[in-house]
Amino acid sequence: MRRLPVLLNALWTLCILASFALPAQAAAPRTVLVLGDSLSAAHNIAAEQGWVHLLDGRLQNMRPSWRAINASISGETSLSGRNRLPALLKQYRPQIVVLELGANDGLRGLPLDRMRDNLAAMIEASQKAHARVLLLGIELPVNYGPRYRDALRKVYVDLAQQYHTGLVPFLLDGVALDPALMQADGLHPTAAGEPRVLKNVWEALKPLLDAAPR
Repeated sequence: MRRLPVLLNALWTLCILASFALPAQAAAPRTVLVLGDSLSAAHNIAAEQGWVHLLDGRLQNMRPSWRAINASISGETSLSGRNRLPALLKQYRPQIVVLELGANDGLRGLPLDRMRDNLAAMIEASQKAHARVLLLGIELPVNYGPRYRDALRKVYVDLAQQYHTGLVPFLLDGVALDPALMQADGLHPTAAGEPRVLKNVWEALKPLLDAAPR
C-alpha cells in the first residue's frame, strides 16, 4: 500500500512531461471577410495577382495570424451583397468585414439612396455580428457628371462617420489615372496595379487589425 503514493507521483510526473512534449496547437487564424465586386475579384487577371490574395499572404505572416476570405463576385451590386452577407457572416464569423460595393450601382446610375440603405444594412449586420467594418470607396468616370459623382463619394464618407467605420475614400487612388496600371477598359487594375491597391487598403485596415482583441 505504501507504494501507491509513489506510483501516483510517478504517473503525475509523466503526465506533466508528456504535456510539455506535445506540440502547442496553433490558434485558428482570425478572419477578414472581403465582400466586393470585380475590383476585388481579380477581374481578367490571375486570382493570385489580385489585391485580396496579396492581402491574405500578408495576413498569414502576422502573429497571431489572420486570413482573408474573398467573397467578391464580378457584377455584385450593393443589393446582391446585402442579400448574401448574412450567410457569409454565419459561415465565417469574421472579426473584420471589408465592404467594396457601390461601383456597379453607380455605373448603372441606380438611385444612391438605395445604395446607401444597402451599405448601411450591411454595416449594421456586420457590427451586430461583432465585426469591425472597413468601407472601400470608389469614383466614377467623369462623364457621369460632378453632381452624381460627388453624391456617390459622399455616401461613403457619411456612412463611415455615422457608423464609425474605417474608410478608404478611393480604392484606386494612385492607380486609376495611370494607364500602365489599368486594363484597357479603364475600370480595372492590371496585375501591376494590384500591389498599389493593397497599399491603399492596408493603410486603413492595419489599425483595425491592431485593435482586434488578442
